[in-house]
Amino acid sequence: MSDVAATVQTVDALLTAYQSGERNFANVSLPNITLRGADLKGADLSYADFSEADLSQANLRGVDLSYANLCEANLTGTDLRGAMLLGTDLRETQLEGTLLQSADYDPDETHFPLGFDPKAADMKCDR
Repeated sequence: MSDVAATVQTVDALLTAYQSGERNFANVSLPNITLRGADLKGADLSYADFSEADLSQANLRGVDLSYANLCEANLTGTDLRGAMLLGTDLRETQLEGTLLQSADYDPDETHFPLGFDPKAADMKCDR
């Protein structure tokens, strides 16, 4: 866990650290929080826990969400273009209007909501 991620326990702490130039938030655990409309473009959120979080309308372009838990999160209208979604848990996640073009996924390890087609969303298979 990064030193910063260990100290980030609130939305305000995350946003303040990001605005200060920090980008490594690997392993941060912020389930059931609201980051609606937040700009975290290019951040490392790998192995993070954002289960049941509201990330709708957020700018997560190019974010590394590898092996993150986004189960039951709201990603409606979120920009995830070019994001790393390798091994990410997106089960029961709301993806209506989510921009996923060129986002990387692993067909064996990334878990999508039932009926979701990553090819139709113009995502990039990493295998």
